[in-house]
Amino acid sequence: MSVPCVLFRVARSFTLLGASGGLLRRSSVLCRTAITRHFCCIFRKITSKMDHLERTASNYRQSGVYSARVCGIMEESETVKRLRLAVHADFTFRAGQWVDFFIPGVEKAGGFSICSSPGLLQREGVIELAVKYTQHPPAHWIHTRCVVDSLVEMRVGGDFFYDPLPSDPSVDLLLVAGGVGINPLYSILTHAADLLRQNPHNTEGGYNIGSTHLCYSAKNTQELLFKKNIIDICQEFPDKFSCDFHVTAQTTEFDPQLQPYVNRGRVSKEKLRGHVDPDTTLCYLCGPPPMIESLVQTLLDSGLSQDRILFEKWW
Repeated sequence: MSVPCVLFRVARSFTLLGASGGLLRRSSVLCRTAITRHFCCIFRKITSKMDHLERTASNYRQSGVYSARVCGIMEESETVKRLRLAVHADFTFRAGQWVDFFIPGVEKAGGFSICSSPGLLQREGVIELAVKYTQHPPAHWIHTRCVVDSLVEMRVGGDFFYDPLPSDPSVDLLLVAGGVGINPLYSILTHAADLLRQNPHNTEGGYNIGSTHLCYSAKNTQELLFKKNIIDICQEFPDKFSCDFHVTAQTTEFDPQLQPYVNRGRVSKEKLRGHVDPDTTLCYLCGPPPMIESLVQTLLDSGLSQDRILFEKWW
């Protein structure tokens, strides 16, 4: 049973306890709102303690589990390591999907979004993962024990992806990321750029690539992952790609090269609405659950239909 269904039934049952009358009906609405928030909070606490495989049990997964070798480790930020993994020739994925990450000798499986594009896999036979440090065993292993030539196994999964066909009509992408929620969205952004390079003039028979705008929020500019590459893509295709970086906890001045792209504070409703066209926009969101829940409502209020809003919450 879905969580929204559970919340609705609880709130409805509560309302039926009240007598008729305008004042009590209004109070019931307020109570339903409070109950909904309360149960969302409980659900987040329960889900955050669940194992990755339990939490994503209902998601699509490929049947194959493939071996992979760590062939590169980079410090993406003070808290995030980027792994480059050489994968089996049969390994495939769609931009935005994640992997079940199995480590020899580590009981728990990791769940990490692929941050690289399918194009990098086709060109070099590798994928990349950007993993933030936590005490969760798979992430802790990556930050403390993983070395070049370490062997792992992976299985692709997820229903959150961007995989257009040449015959599909053009859409304008709005990508909204919070923290390490940038990972699948960076994969989508770079995939869109790869497809545009294949067909820069949107000629017949090629991919029809519309515009792409990224709104990306982090605590400070140091935690804005992939920022140089994102800016490079925006400068390579100034008529197609744009970005807004948002920092929420930085008091120092910004790097002059970042200055034109950085805003202080969270992604605002007004900023988001300025990039929504109900007829052409397809929005992908990934970040902390409270952020996603708030922004989904903003997008709905802006006229974007529910089938044009795709989101993935990281816990």
